[in-house]
Amino acid sequence: MNTRQAAQRWADTWTTAWPTQDTEALCALQATDGDHYASPFRRYQGRSGLRTYLTECFNDEVAPTTAWFGTPRIDEDNATVEYWVHLTTAAGPLTISGCTNLTFDTHGLVTCARDYSHATEGHLERPANLT
Repeated sequence: MNTRQAAQRWADTWTTAWPTQDTEALCALQATDGDHYASPFRRYQGRSGLRTYLTECFNDEVAPTTAWFGTPRIDEDNATVEYWVHLTTAAGPLTISGCTNLTFDTHGLVTCARDYSHATEGHLERPANLT
């Protein structure tokens, strides 16, 4: 699988799996020993680490989530995908804006995902390029 296909599959899966909290669909995108950085300093190793991270996050969400992901930007075996998310926690509605830098193996699985994001209160309107 080429990088463009892998990145688009990743974005499409996150678009549908985040709102339904489908942890297994998201973990299936990760190489068994791949790294996921929820921030530059929060490393989760392998599928089990990603599963732990997702479970922590999904446990905080109390209302349906809506997620939008942009067109992946590709550079050899790397991709960057921008996203915008509306979710609600016990503290109230949040908007998360961010991007994930991804590296894929030859099977199209994520060997490294580095997430950079910002959250703010309320549900803010998403940029037009995120559909």
